[in-house]
Amino acid sequence: MRDRIGPPDNGSSASQAPVRRTVDPRSSGRLIMNLGTSVVIKGELSASEDLILYGRMEGRVTLHGGHTLTIGRHADIRAEIDAKAVVIQGTVTGNVTAQERVEIQTTGSVSGDVSSPRLAIADGASIRGKVHVEQT
Repeated sequence: MRDRIGPPDNGSSASQAPVRRTVDPRSSGRLIMNLGTSVVIKGELSASEDLILYGRMEGRVTLHGGHTLTIGRHADIRAEIDAKAVVIQGTVTGNVTAQERVEIQTTGSVSGDVSSPRLAIADGASIRGKVHVEQT
């Protein structure tokens, strides 16, 4: 992955913190927003691009337009999640809905219901809640 750091696109002064966007060669050159470990969001987060969360989130996360949400290894997400695909490496408390797949990796855990046509749970991962796997 290549990182690009630059000023926010809102015309603000250079004194503000830069925005980190990652270009992932596996994602056909699409930009991926990367929200770091010090970021705390309360409320609703809505995006139309791939997103990686490493910090804390309380509320709701919705990704539109067929994008992937990745919950980083040390993230603590207390939210309802809705995206095309969700990859969980950290902690999620809340319901997770994916139109394509949910992947809970070794360091990941979910406390809530999971609904997706495909579900992958790695050895060492944990899930506490109902699982709905329906073919569409």
